[in-house]
Amino acid sequence: MDTTTDDNDIKQNRTVRVKNPHLLKNTVDHLYHISLSNTSDDLENRFGDVKFVCFGGTPSRMSKFTQFISSELGVKYYGDVGSPTNITGSTDRYAIYKAGPVLAVSHGIGIPSLSIVLQEVVKLVHYAKCQDVEFFRIGTSGGLGVEPGTVVVTEKVVNGALEPFHHSIVLGKSVKRPAVVDKEFAKEIYQFADISDKFQTVLGTTLCADDFYEGQGRIDGAFCEHDHDDKLNWLKHVHSQGVCNIEMESLGFITMCHRANVKGAVLCVTLLDRFKGDMVTMDHKFLTAVQKYPQIIVARYIKNAYHLLLKKG
Repeated sequence: MDTTTDDNDIKQNRTVRVKNPHLLKNTVDHLYHISLSNTSDDLENRFGDVKFVCFGGTPSRMSKFTQFISSELGVKYYGDVGSPTNITGSTDRYAIYKAGPVLAVSHGIGIPSLSIVLQEVVKLVHYAKCQDVEFFRIGTSGGLGVEPGTVVVTEKVVNGALEPFHHSIVLGKSVKRPAVVDKEFAKEIYQFADISDKFQTVLGTTLCADDFYEGQGRIDGAFCEHDHDDKLNWLKHVHSQGVCNIEMESLGFITMCHRANVKGAVLCVTLLDRFKGDMVTMDHKFLTAVQKYPQIIVARYIKNAYHLLLKKG
């Protein structure tokens, strides 16, 4: 089943689109994995001011990002408390933090984990009647032909077969959906890289793999049926097609943003050059530092956009 839609559809008005007629029949919707409800949690009052939703792998990383963005924007944490509060406190599957108009959400590893929380966050901003909301994935990746610590702003995303589609099985049938990157949005964010940065920022193609080991051509997993030359030949091939980093979430993220009529962007820092090895060997101090690089770019964009919103009143 091919569910390709018109690329121009993403450029229409930015009301969040929930394409499920069954929700109209349900008066109560429990967002189970983030411990919220559309009837008992006053979502519009609590979250109606949200304009930016930032996703990252772990709760600790997103808590630190919330501290960073709160300082950058000069806004208070949710609940007007002294530190970020996990809004999903009664569940330990995901974490959501809020500072002013920004939500920070942990998504775990891989598309299956990300898709669950992304579906529920899309419903959350829909029920909260958020307008012109923008989504960002801020994460880590393996690089191809770029120095470790490089930030890649995704302008195209492909699967392991180098197709710009996300494949899934629904009711026993194969479903193919387009992963349509909003290239103008990606370029707009890219403009917030600065020549004085300690790191390089590039626009490029991201390959989204199904897993960390075999799906990314690694030879250091518990199982491997290819050799070093096979790996290098594959890496050279995908690099020749424009791929400059590999991770495990972007395809699902971009596909779902497109379906929801939400601007979505992916920025990932590279932790190694896969041409030189499979293992991440950065020391902890450097690893902690580089994980903040894509956050810096996104924070600059959000700060500029937020100030423009304040001027408009």
